[in-house]
Amino acid sequence: MSVSFHHTTLDNGLQVVAEVNPHVYSVAVSFVVRTGARDERPEEYGLAHFLEHMAFKGTERRSAEDINREFDEIGAHYNAATSEELTSFYAVVLPEFLARAVDLLADILQPALRPEDFELEKQVILEEIRMYQDQPTWTLYDRAIETYFAGHDLGHSVLGTTATVSSLTVEQMRAYHAERYRAGNIVVFATGNFDWPELLQLLAQHCGHWPGGRPRRKLTGHAPQPLVRVFRDDKVEHAYLVGMSPAPRAGDPQALAASSLAAAIGDSTGSRLFWELIDPGRADSADYERHAFTDTGAYMAYLSCAPERLQENVETLLRVCREVEENGIEEEELDRVRKKFSSQLVRSAERPMGRLHQIASDWLYRGLYQPVDAALEEYDRIALEHVRMLLPHYRLVPAAFIGLGPIDETALQQQLAGYRTATAPAG
Repeated sequence: MSVSFHHTTLDNGLQVVAEVNPHVYSVAVSFVVRTGARDERPEEYGLAHFLEHMAFKGTERRSAEDINREFDEIGAHYNAATSEELTSFYAVVLPEFLARAVDLLADILQPALRPEDFELEKQVILEEIRMYQDQPTWTLYDRAIETYFAGHDLGHSVLGTTATVSSLTVEQMRAYHAERYRAGNIVVFATGNFDWPELLQLLAQHCGHWPGGRPRRKLTGHAPQPLVRVFRDDKVEHAYLVGMSPAPRAGDPQALAASSLAAAIGDSTGSRLFWELIDPGRADSADYERHAFTDTGAYMAYLSCAPERLQENVETLLRVCREVEENGIEEEELDRVRKKFSSQLVRSAERPMGRLHQIASDWLYRGLYQPVDAALEEYDRIALEHVRMLLPHYRLVPAAFIGLGPIDETALQQQLAGYRTATAPAG
C-alpha cells in the first residue's frame, strides 16, 4: 500500500484534508480554525487565545478533569495553539484510538463557557501575560509587532494586555465563538496510519450538526514607515533589537526565494550573520527570518548582545544586509540553504505530526497539496535568478528598528540615519 491523499467537504462546509500513510505507527489529527488575534476588535484583544484555553475547561458532556483524563487514557500527545491568524487543536494517538481522539477534539471545539470557569481561567491568562512580560525576548517580539504593524489588524499581541483581558466578559466570548467557530471556517487535517472512510464517518457523527458559514476577514497590505523606537529598561542586562522590513506574504510565488534569502543572511548556523557575529562571540543571538501572513509579510532581523557591543553589531547587520541587497548571494550559499530546507522537510515528514504541519500550511496558505517528493523538487528549483528577481522589490535593510534594554534611542537613530536614503518598497 502507498501513501494516499484525500479531500472532501461535509454538507455544512467543514473541510477534511488527509494523507494516509500505512507505513507509520501513529495518526495525527488537527482541527484548525481560521481565526486568531487579527480577527479581534480592540476591546477583544486576547480573546482568541483565551477561548483556546477555555476549550479545555469543559463541555456539555465533559468536565475539565474528564478531558485531561480521557486524553491521558489513550496516551495522546495533545495541545492547542493560537497565532495571529489561526487557532489549532491537535492530538497524536495510536490508530486504535482515532475514534476517541476525534470525539474529544470535536467536543472541546464546542466548550460550555461557564461563567465560573471563565473567571478562574482569566486569572491564568493574566498570570501568563505577566510571566511573558518578565522575558525580554517575548516582550520585544510583542513590542516589535505592535510598533511595525501599528494601525493594521496584525498590530497587537496574541495574548492581549492586562487591561483588555481583565475587561473581557463571557458574553463576548460566546459571541466570538458563535461567529468564528462555524464549520465553514474550520479545516480538519489528518495524517498517518488510519482508515479514511472511518475518519469521515466520525466527523459526520461528531461535527455534521455544526452550523455552517464562514465569516469574512479583512485583508489589507502594509507599507511601514521608517522608524526607531526603544523601550528603555536599564534593569535588563542585554541589549535586544529587532529590525523589520516588508517581505512576500504567505502563498506568494516568491515566498521560497524570500525564505532562502533570509536563511542565507541569518540562519542559526552557517549564515552570514552567524560567521560575522555568533561564531566570533560578538553576539549571543543574530538571526534573520521571514514572517508571513495571508496579506503581508515581514523580514525580521533579531540581535541580542552586550550593550557596549550594540553599535558595532548593528553596523555589521546593516552592512551584511546592504551587501546582499546590492550583490545578492552566492550559489554555494543557496545550495546550503536548499539542503537545509530539504533535510528539515524530510526529517519532519517522518512523523505524522510534522507531516501534518506541512500539509496544513500548504493547504491553508497556498490551496494545494504536495507530496514530500514534490516539495523537495520545488526546493531544488530555487535558483539564484529567483533571488535576484526579488531583490529590487523588497529591501533587506530594516525599515523599522525596535529595541529593548539599556539602549540610547538618540544614538541609535543617529547611527541609522545614513541608511535612510532609500524608501522601502511596499510589500
